[in-house]
Amino acid sequence: MVLALGIGVVEASAMYFGSGLFLNLMGISAASPMYLPAEQFLKLRAIGAPAVVLYLAMQGIFRGFKDTKTPVFCLGLGNLSAVLFFPIFMYSFGFGITGAAISTVASQYIVAILMIWYLKKSTVLLVPDIKDLQLGGYLKSGGFLLGRTLAAVMTITLSTSMAARLGPLIMAAHQICLQVWLSLSLLADAQAASSQALIASCFAKGNYNRVKEFTYFALKAGLCSGIFLAVTLGVSFSSLATIFTNDKEVLDIIRSILLLVCASYPFTSLAYIFDGLHYGVSDFSYAACSMMIVGAMSSAYLLYAPPIFGLPGVWFGLTLFMVLRIVAGYMRLSTKNGPWWFLQEALPNTQVGRYNASSHSVAVNM
Repeated sequence: MVLALGIGVVEASAMYFGSGLFLNLMGISAASPMYLPAEQFLKLRAIGAPAVVLYLAMQGIFRGFKDTKTPVFCLGLGNLSAVLFFPIFMYSFGFGITGAAISTVASQYIVAILMIWYLKKSTVLLVPDIKDLQLGGYLKSGGFLLGRTLAAVMTITLSTSMAARLGPLIMAAHQICLQVWLSLSLLADAQAASSQALIASCFAKGNYNRVKEFTYFALKAGLCSGIFLAVTLGVSFSSLATIFTNDKEVLDIIRSILLLVCASYPFTSLAYIFDGLHYGVSDFSYAACSMMIVGAMSSAYLLYAPPIFGLPGVWFGLTLFMVLRIVAGYMRLSTKNGPWWFLQEALPNTQVGRYNASSHSVAVNM
């Protein structure tokens, strides 16, 4: 947790003092009408970076306890507070985009404080001793995950950068679609987190039959939920988009790519499920390396397609990113030499006793 807080402070400093550089990299020049509001928003959002990194780290701790409910509850309350803050700060106080940033940062700190409070109720938080931290193993697995996260973030950021270069109206339409797409992705991430916790527990006990069952069930559930949400989104997105804007030109652009956005979601859902499976068997190195390769391939497409195909080219690139993640995941599960060797063999049934996690007291180093 201390390390996460330190990383958050570094991120906040980089975002605040390098906001102009980041906006230029995103394709927003100082002459753009988007530049000043975006710079102001980014600097304020930087204040929330320590809280975000901290609660992301605590989500990992809760998952280690197989507690997936508490993070969802805390995030739900945080998001609800943001929904309440937005109209107050943006319209009642007249702060506009500044109010949006303040509301978001406030909700992020609410989530972090709630998670710390719940973590203190279930564990003993200790001041870390450098000698007992086993930094070698932590940095190894953490380094792989950092590489994976950077590859994913850079690919999605590049898609936004290419959309920004197409003009303010197209950028606005893309941002609305991306926001809805990322929000729905959190549902897939929740499924992946549950699968990860169950698979990790059974895998550690050597109960490979149960791991098989959870793996196949997670993939089927991810595909079904992805198709269901894609259909639901396709039916309702035209009306949903009016919540974000009433601009006719922006809404027309959204309708022109609606089918592509919806069609991408089953692939997105499965891609997140495969991520959870990798983490469940501690296959961090493959998850990171495959993500870097997939991200590089998708980024190459994103660099060249949007100037030719416009906004549909951006969304083809994001869909390609998810499809390649699925291909990489399927290849790993199909090999007999990796941690998923047991999927290719018939295993005898095993009887494993139940484990009551609530009966054990756990201490967590901060």
